Amino acid sequence: MLTRRHLLATCAAAMASPSLTQAAAPASGKQAAAYYRYKVGAYELTAIHDGVWMREIDDKLVRNIGWNAVAFAMRDAHMKPSILPTPFTPVVVNTGSKLVLIDTGTGGQFPAPSGSFLANLAAAGIDPKAIDAILISHFHADHINGIRDKDGGMVFPRAEIHVPAPEWAYWMDDSNMMKAPESARPAWLNVRRIFKDIAGKVNRFNDGKELAPGITAMFTPGHTPGHSSFLIASANQSALVLGDVTNNPYLFLQNPDWQGVFDVDGPLAVATRRKVFDRAASDRTLVQGYHFPFPAVGYVNTAGKGYELVPAMWQPTL
Repeated sequence: MLTRRHLLATCAAAMASPSLTQAAAPASGKQAAAYYRYKVGAYELTAIHDGVWMREIDDKLVRNIGWNAVAFAMRDAHMKPSILPTPFTPVVVNTGSKLVLIDTGTGGQFPAPSGSFLANLAAAGIDPKAIDAILISHFHADHINGIRDKDGGMVFPRAEIHVPAPEWAYWMDDSNMMKAPESARPAWLNVRRIFKDIAGKVNRFNDGKELAPGITAMFTPGHTPGHSSFLIASANQSALVLGDVTNNPYLFLQNPDWQGVFDVDGPLAVATRRKVFDRAASDRTLVQGYHFPFPAVGYVNTAGKGYELVPAMWQPTL
């Protein structure tokens, strides 16, 4: 019969055993390479993690709602009330004939632990020199800085660059820059740093333009004047690469009427958000969100007055 005395004796012996006490190994302290592949029809998509910006926030994060509501939403999502985790996830689309990169990441120019895009791209077996085309959703730094390295060189030397025409018109207009608050001036100067000396080589597209086989631009303005998403269609399947239609989903997907401080036109961003997610929920379309938790892909359902993200289940095979 197993008694309490036997159990205590067994535990004591185990704790004294050299073979067990010497089995400890040092903790790794880091994750494995972060990329994730999935199929849309015949196309292979690879989500490439560029790390996370642990963004310090305050009561100015949302323009049209009180801080208490934001703090409660963050608590319910198990986030610290003053830190907004902001992941970055560019996507590579292999159409079979072309490698197309949608947004380029932070270029290692945001605070750690962001800036892992190129390392993860290499781990995924993709050479930057093999990228045929780059599609830019909008001109915020975390989407365009990866075009150049820290010395100003072109990271993707073969790639054609495609940007939304209204986005180019807005950010490259010096009068718009001069009207912007002084605190916003670095963003305008950064756009010029990235694009000014290659302006003649940058292609500007309009809404509905097919930019590569099966990849079509869909204007989704509000976050910025020319913000664009990209509809990918192949073999009767589709996915929508959202860019920044919404930021962290546990705030702005569940509360689509919130106007983030990063939205240039808050009311238009809200209207666009609802239009896009009503369609995604109704059509049951797969969505890829730039600031969603990695691998940043899933489905959207309506939930109360907002929406909820249903992450795609990880699959070991494509």
